[in-house]
Amino acid sequence: MLQLLQNEWMKIWKRTATHVMVVLLLLSSIAIGAITKYQEYGLSVPDNENWKQGLELETKEYQKQLDDGTVDPTSIDYTRQQIAINKYRIEHNISTNVDYSAWDFVSDTTELISFAGLFTIIIAAGIVANEFTWGTVKLLLIRPISRAKILLSKYLTVLLFGICLLFILFVFSILLGGILFGFPDTHTPYLNYHDGAVTEQNMIVHLLISYGLNSISLLMITTMAFMISSVFRNSSLAVGISIFLMFMGSTVTFMLATKFEWAKYILFANTDLSQYFEGAPIVQGMTMTFSIIMLCVYFLIFHLLAFLVFKKRDVAA
Repeated sequence: MLQLLQNEWMKIWKRTATHVMVVLLLLSSIAIGAITKYQEYGLSVPDNENWKQGLELETKEYQKQLDDGTVDPTSIDYTRQQIAINKYRIEHNISTNVDYSAWDFVSDTTELISFAGLFTIIIAAGIVANEFTWGTVKLLLIRPISRAKILLSKYLTVLLFGICLLFILFVFSILLGGILFGFPDTHTPYLNYHDGAVTEQNMIVHLLISYGLNSISLLMITTMAFMISSVFRNSSLAVGISIFLMFMGSTVTFMLATKFEWAKYILFANTDLSQYFEGAPIVQGMTMTFSIIMLCVYFLIFHLLAFLVFKKRDVAA
């Protein structure tokens, strides 16, 4: 298995396109950093000694909106979250007068995880389909190795590639953020809201968790692209469907969730586990356990389809 992984890994990195993907990811991070630096040039966070009064007024306004019922139903949980966090800041003297730092930049660059996901999807879509397109699948299957092991090695290689991109993005964002914005002199915790309670969380731990939660969608879409590639032997189809669902799946699911309870069974209603830590689930009544079970079900279905079809496929076809 290790030899298969090494071979697949070398195949990926021998392509010029792979190196272009990494460069584009880094350039995107640099672009975000440059734009942010330009926007904050000459600006600094004012030393507002009355920040507590400002939060108290904001909290009263939020509470008034809740009491009057003027808050949009989809924003009720967010409003309650802001009230709880504001009260916690006041009680524990956690000022809002904080300059933009490297950690804020790393948090902003989590948006690029979807960009890394796009590249991983392209690799996943072609790693099986291209073997059929180029006619190299026959050479691959004449070796005394089971088809299941061959397919598994390809899937694991795709996952390793995705993890590699995320690692590069995370480390590069920290270094670039430190150079452009510096690290905070004092420890400023991230305020996490869950089940009506506010807790302090180390910023690095929060960022790692954020990366992990945002990577779940990447994992599921990549697995789906891999399945389509294995079943239909068409990389273009796999890329097209996967990218469309990656960008539109959540939006369509949210629209359906406002009217139909069965929307909770859709894959994209469950890929964002951060909804259970910050805010509220897309469909009322959903739990993290439910979402994890649904993700596991979809994960197994994708793999069953991929492995069953690949094992039974006539290579000569």
